[in-house]
Amino acid sequence: MAAIAVPENTRVFLLDIEGTTTPITFVKEILFPFIRENLEEYLSAHWEEDECKQDVHLLKKQVKHTLLLSLDAVTESYVVVLLWFCGRVYPDVVPAIRCWRRGGLKVFIYSSGSVEAQKLLFGYSVEGHLLDLFDGHFDTNIGAKVESKSYENIAERIGCQPEEIMFLTDLAREAKAAEDAGVNVAVVVRPGNTELTGEERSRYRVITSFNQLKLSGNV
Repeated sequence: MAAIAVPENTRVFLLDIEGTTTPITFVKEILFPFIRENLEEYLSAHWEEDECKQDVHLLKKQVKHTLLLSLDAVTESYVVVLLWFCGRVYPDVVPAIRCWRRGGLKVFIYSSGSVEAQKLLFGYSVEGHLLDLFDGHFDTNIGAKVESKSYENIAERIGCQPEEIMFLTDLAREAKAAEDAGVNVAVVVRPGNTELTGEERSRYRVITSFNQLKLSGNV
């Protein structure tokens, strides 16, 4: 796909995780099955350790907040909190973020996963320790990703106008909520992501790589 110009007034990139920075297949096909197969053994071996107790405490906070009621949902949240092995990010993500930061832009994460889980993912990624690339993290404590008010809350928290934010997500319903709040949006198409309709492709900026987004003067 062709290069897409980032609006000149952009001050902030706001990034989704699953299907945007991180392969959705990694989450669904590797992380979730791995934890289902190994959770009981891990807890039996490490239950009395302080680190394990802290992980469980963080999980309980996340489960309580998001009202996860099913065993599958609890298990899936737990895998992100434990993160036994390095998290994967798409190869275009880190170079693009570094480019944006050199251009003076700030970069934040907004995910339905807890802030603690986000920090584990990017703190132990296959690309190394990446937390220094981000200026902050948001989860559903700020509001649901499908509600426009959430993006207004984020703009207020950051200290900018909604139109100064560029939000990258793989889901059209999240893109719509952000757009309704005045946020600029690009929908990321990656392998395994939900297919966009023709109307959605026409409505939104669509990218397959972060490298397609060019700061003003660099297109």
